[in-house]
Amino acid sequence: MKDKSKNLEDAFYTFSTPKNSLEEENRVLKQTLSRQRNELKKFRTKPLLVTEVKETKEDSALVRLPNGNMFFVDISDSCGKLKSGDFALAEQKSLTLVNKMPITRKFNVEKFVIINKPKIGWEQIGGLDNAIEEIKEVIELPLKKPGLFEEIGITPPKAILLHGPPGTGKTLLAKAVAKSTDSTFIEIVGSELVQKFIGEGAKLVKEIFELARNKSPSIIFIDELDAIAATRIEVGTSGEREVQRTFMQLLAEIDGFKPLDDVKVIGCTNRRDVLDPAILRPGRLDRQINVPIPDKEAQKEIFMIHTKDMKIKKFKIDKLLPKLDGFSGAEIKAMCTEAGYFAIRSDRKKVGLNDFTKAIDKVKQREETDQDYLKMFG
Repeated sequence: MKDKSKNLEDAFYTFSTPKNSLEEENRVLKQTLSRQRNELKKFRTKPLLVTEVKETKEDSALVRLPNGNMFFVDISDSCGKLKSGDFALAEQKSLTLVNKMPITRKFNVEKFVIINKPKIGWEQIGGLDNAIEEIKEVIELPLKKPGLFEEIGITPPKAILLHGPPGTGKTLLAKAVAKSTDSTFIEIVGSELVQKFIGEGAKLVKEIFELARNKSPSIIFIDELDAIAATRIEVGTSGEREVQRTFMQLLAEIDGFKPLDDVKVIGCTNRRDVLDPAILRPGRLDRQINVPIPDKEAQKEIFMIHTKDMKIKKFKIDKLLPKLDGFSGAEIKAMCTEAGYFAIRSDRKKVGLNDFTKAIDKVKQREETDQDYLKMFG
C-alpha cells in the first residue's frame, strides 16, 4: 500500500508541475498581449495639437498654433478652467481643447540662456583698469549699496554697453562684476533671440527678464547685441519684422523695471556704429564703456596673468612686446597656450622665449587666415 501511495503522489506531482508551468506561461502571454494591444492603440490614436491660450470666453477660447495661426475654438468639459498664457491640447479637426498642459512659462528660456555663478574675479583681468572702474561704479555699487543712491537722490543706470574689438575682455568684465556682487549671471547671444515664429522672440525676451527678477540679484548679459538692435530700416520681409518686434520688446523690458531693482543689463557688441539710437539713449544703455585693444603695459599685465602658473625659463618680457603689437587679450592667452604646446612637443617642462616667439607667429598666421576667409565669404 505504501508503494502504491508513493506512486500516486509521484504521478500527481508529475502532472501538476506541467500544469503550473502552463498557467504561468499563459499569464505571461496575456500580459504581453495586453501590452501589445495598448501599443497598437497608441499608434492608431490621432495626435493632439499643442496650443497656447490667448483669451477665454465662457466655453470658448482664442488659441494660437505653433505656426502662428490663431483660431476661436470650443473648450471641452474635461479640459478644466483655462486662462490666458496656459497651454492646452486640441483635437486636430475641430481644434476643440480637450486637456490642459502642465507647461511652465520658463520652458523656452532654458534652451537659449546660460545661467551660472561666475568664478572669474577682478584679479584675473589685466590691462582694463579704466573699464573696471567704470563698471564698478555703474553695476557693482548700485547692487551692493542701493541705499546710497536713494539718499543722494539720483537714479543709477539700468543697463550699460560694452563695445570694442573681439577678444578684448568684454565678457570677462561682465562675469567679474557678477562674481563681485554675487549675482546670477544670465548669458544669451543676441542672434538666439531671433525666433522662427511670429512673436516667439518677443516672448523669449519677456521670459528672460522674468527669470532674472526671480533669481535676483542678477545680470543679463546680451552678447552680439547688434543682431537684434541694429539701426532699423524700412521693414521688408517677415524675418525683419520679427527682429523689430523682438527689439521693441527688449526696449520695453529695459524701460519697465525699476532702476533700483536687483537686475542689471549688460549689452556687448563689436559694432557699436550699427546700433539703433533708440537703444543708446539715456534711460536705456546709459553708459557706454569702450574696451580697447591693450597697449604695451596692458599686454604685459595680461601676459603675466596667463603665465603665472606656467614654468618659464627666465627672459626679458620686453623682447616679446614688440611682436605683440595689435594683440588682444584673447590672442595673448592663445599665444601662451601654443607656447606650452611647443614645449610639450619637445618633451620639455619649461617654456622658453623661442616657444613664445613661434607661438606668436602661429597665432598671427591663424588670424591672417581668418581675415582672408572673412574677405572671401564674410
